[in-house]
Amino acid sequence: MSTYRIVVDADACPVKQEIIQAAKLYQASVLMVASYDHRLQVSEGVETIQVDRSDQSVDLYIANRICAQDILVTQDFGLATIGLAKRAIVLSPRGQQYTDETIDFLLDRRHTQAKQRRSGKHSKGPKPFTEEDRQIFQHKLTKVLRNLQENVSL
Repeated sequence: MSTYRIVVDADACPVKQEIIQAAKLYQASVLMVASYDHRLQVSEGVETIQVDRSDQSVDLYIANRICAQDILVTQDFGLATIGLAKRAIVLSPRGQQYTDETIDFLLDRRHTQAKQRRSGKHSKGPKPFTEEDRQIFQHKLTKVLRNLQENVSL
């Protein structure tokens, strides 16, 4: 039985296969949570949960189940904040590790951009997800899992 778990906000997660591969390599369990609007493929060693399609259902499900030392993969800053408060390790699908030091800045920037959009200013939106983003994520997740494994075996 694995001593750590990867919890995935799977609705719009572009790195599901990379997560599954890394989890198998490091014998971590995986919990993928998505709304019924998103199809999740069944994979060995992966628990999939489908929740209703209301706006915050996935976030609420994860928030109620995330634990210290889980690895949470999400691009949602609000959910990332909850994960950090519960002492989870939180990564974006692009491999950015959210920390208590960085999340306040990211939330403030999101708030400022939302205010600008409401006042009529248009922004470009996020840049397209690239193969390089995928590799950066895979490297970061592998590093986190290796560090956890080394710390558990000490």
